[in-house]
Formats: sequence, structure tokens, C-alpha cells
Amino acid sequence: MASVGEYLVALLARYGVDTIFGIPGVHTAELYRGLSDSPIRHITPRHEQGAGFMADGYARATGNPGVCFVITGPGLTNALTAMGQAYADSIPMLVISSVNRLGAIGSGDGHLHELSDQRRMASAVSAFSHTITRAAELPQVIARAFAVFGAARPRPVHIELPLDVIVASADGLALPDLPPVLSVPVASPAGIAAAAAWLTQAQAPLILAGGGAASAAETLRELAERLDAPVVMTINARGLLPPGHPLGVSVSPSFPAVRALVAESDCVLAVGTEMGPTDYDMYATGPMAQPQRLIRLDIDPEQAMRGFLPDLALTGDAGLTLLELSHRMTGRGASHDGAARAARTRAAGLAELDAGTQRDIAFLTVLRDALPQALIIGDSTRQVYAGNLGFAAATPRSWFNAATGFGALGYGLPAAIGAALALPDRPVVCLAGDGGLQFTLAEMGSATEAGVRIILILLNNSGYSEIKLFMREKAITPLGVDLYTPDFQAIAGAFGWYAELLPSVDALAAAVQAAAARPGCSLIEWRD
Repeated sequence: MASVGEYLVALLARYGVDTIFGIPGVHTAELYRGLSDSPIRHITPRHEQGAGFMADGYARATGNPGVCFVITGPGLTNALTAMGQAYADSIPMLVISSVNRLGAIGSGDGHLHELSDQRRMASAVSAFSHTITRAAELPQVIARAFAVFGAARPRPVHIELPLDVIVASADGLALPDLPPVLSVPVASPAGIAAAAAWLTQAQAPLILAGGGAASAAETLRELAERLDAPVVMTINARGLLPPGHPLGVSVSPSFPAVRALVAESDCVLAVGTEMGPTDYDMYATGPMAQPQRLIRLDIDPEQAMRGFLPDLALTGDAGLTLLELSHRMTGRGASHDGAARAARTRAAGLAELDAGTQRDIAFLTVLRDALPQALIIGDSTRQVYAGNLGFAAATPRSWFNAATGFGALGYGLPAAIGAALALPDRPVVCLAGDGGLQFTLAEMGSATEAGVRIILILLNNSGYSEIKLFMREKAITPLGVDLYTPDFQAIAGAFGWYAELLPSVDALAAAVQAAAARPGCSLIEWRD
């Protein structure tokens, strides 16, 4: 007899899941009965928050959902922070938890790991949360989850299985021959025709690209070149146009220079971007002015109506809709000065940065050029903040971090592990500070155990220096920001990592190239 737990594992494999992140417990052990003989590999983090961040990194690197198994109660609550980060950044993640048996859920009788309503907790950071009450529900609920991941705004989905349902018989439940084929939505022909007319007539068109355009890089570039339109890339869109592309603008939309570019543009196409404050009002100085003739393209019609109301809204997949839009174009804007407008904005934006931030961006540029195929994954730390302001990533999905949206510390290392598992042939660099690294330091052991290759560049300034600076600027006596920091070199060695101190920034390129050539993980500690 196959149990529901065994059937679930087989069903996930049928949907193409190849990796599950989780920590076995007495409430999830029955899920592992089918996992050991399946083609799915299992990765054990040292904390369920790490499981969620690993799933997030896996998903951002590939565009495919990351999957977690977590126990009832503390397993799920530990994963909620990672789910919140993924929810804020529209990342596909499937979190499968156990829950107490039917009839005992939320009883208050003191069952192991009992919560009054864990589904309600998970629903705040998921597209939906569902409790499986009978075996026959499972295929439909999994299909719903993958419909969210493949044809809607991707966000976490939570499915909980009561302990008695996990062990129930799944006899009679067939596996689908193939997962259902989803029809990805494309914006309406009338909307596309109107957008094409507006953009063709524009004298100074502009494209604002967000993370929702990450899978549409080629089509977006072709449209931008046809329009001669600058492309402003938000944090999660960096790399959609490569460094050096004359139309690329990889400086923050929060800058006055970018706001000026938006203001002078007579037609603005915003693709897959929330147009939210962590990108467009990072300094909390107030929102920019309403763009002229704003066209918003988003897979989520509700999101298209948040923030800046569009003059024209297109609902659909970014890649397919941009392709149809390009086919409808009959010409391009008459100004033909897109490259000059982009160059002026880049130069003015970078000139707004202080010398320290410019040095950090130069550091990142050396890193990128030394390892052009690397994924650079960041925690909340100074170099990452600087990069979010003005770093030009090499390729799409090669620059992402937690210093935006939900803003969770401890993200960098486990997310890098997930990305390295997903794309083992590409170098993976993690940028972390000593404070943030200590949130998930134990995941160094997970990286060694998983056999991945990660280059961890650690900025060690013995505390939360950015918060300390903020407190001083606000005339608050710094408190709680100076930390005891351990010997990271010794800790790295204890986990089987290579470790070295970077003697100077001039040695960075050689250090990361050597790290990329050696097996296993490397810690490059930098004290500035």
C-alpha cells in the first residue's frame, strides 16, 4: 500500500522537482519513506529558516519553485521569515508541513508542536495555504500550486498534511502522465495595439524593468533597441541589459537623476515592477511624480493598480506580451537619443553617490569582471547596499539579495547554497557582513555536506556598522550594534572550508579566481 506521503513525493517528482530542503522530524518522518527511493535529492539545512532561504536561492537562480519539508509548529514558524522574503519578491516556493491529526488541530489540548492555527499564520506569506483532509485532494492542490508558479504571480504556497492523512492509503490515486500544460496569459490584442501606438509615437520613450521581466531579457532588449528607449533596471532586474549596453541604466530609480529621466519621458512602459518604495523611494523622500502616459505590464492585475495608476494596463506574461508588442511596432520614437539619455542618467546617478559607495561599487565591478558567469548573492551588508544603488550585473538572475522587500538578515549564505545546487556549473559568490552571517553561520556545515562550491566574501567590521551610522545620523546613542565576532577563519576551517584574509582590494580578482578553481567552499574575509 502506498501512503499519501509516498504518493506526494512521487507527484512532486512528476512535476519535475529535483531537490527538497528539510530537516526530518517525528512529524515529517513519513514523508521520507518515499523520498529515499525517489530521484529527488534531499538537502539538510541546520535550521528551517535556512531551508526556506535555500529554496529561495534555488528558485531565483532557475525560475523554478524551491521546495521545503518542515515539521508542525516550530518548523513552520522558523520558515515563515524565508516565506516572507519570497512573498515580497514574488519568488515561487512550495512549503509542505505536517500538522496535528484531524480532530486535534487547534484543540488547545497540548499536542506536540501545537499551534492554534498554523494555516492562518502561513496564509499571510503565501499565495494560498491549504489543509489536506483526504488523500483525493492532493493532486488538485499540487496542481493549483504549480499553476501559481507557472501562470500567475509566483509566490510561496503552503500545504499542510495532518499526521493521520500522511499515513493514509493513496491506493487508487493515479499519477498524471505529465503535469497539466498551463496556458500562460498574454495581454489583450486591443491593449497591445494601444501600447504599440503610444510607444511608436513617443518622442522620448522609457522602459522601467522589474524582477517580473527576468525571463524576458532578449525580448526586452530587442524592444528597447527598436524604440531607442533607455531601460532602468530595478534591483531584481539587474543584468537584463548587460554592462556597457548603451541603453542600460543600472542605478536606483530612487535617484533624482532617474526621476528626472522619468519626468522627461513622454511614454513610460513599466514591465514586471511593483514600482514600490524599496526601489523607487529608497531614501523615503516621497514618491516620484506620476509618469506621463504610463503603461504597466504585469501578470497580476491588482498589482498593476497599486502605487502609480497606469494610463494603460496590460495583464499577462512579460515575455509573451513583449513579443506581441514588438510585432505590432511600426517604427520607433523620433528622438533617437536613447543612448545619450541613458548615459546622462548613469553618470548623474553615480555622481550622487559618496566616495565610499563608489568604492564598493568598484569592488563589485572587479568581482564581476573576474568571474563573468558568477551569481552574486547578498545578505544585508554594506557592499550589497552599494550594489543595489549602482551595480551593473552581468546577466539576468545573477544579482539578488535580501536588502530589499522584506529585508531579512541571514539570507545570503543559505540562498547561495540553494543557487549553487541549482546551477553547479556557475561560480556562486555570497556577500555577507559579520553580523548577518552569524544569523545562519551553521549553514557552512550544510554547504560542506551538500558538496557545493561557494565563495563567501565576508566584510568583517565587528558589528552592525550601517545601523550604527544610521543611529548616529539620527542623534541616537549607538547601542547593541558593536558585536563580539568569532574567529571566522578558524570556524571556516572547522567546517572544511578554505579560508584566507584578503590583504587588499587589489588582491580580490586573483583571490576569487583561485577560489573558483579549487574544490569546495572558500571564505575570503575582508576587514575594512
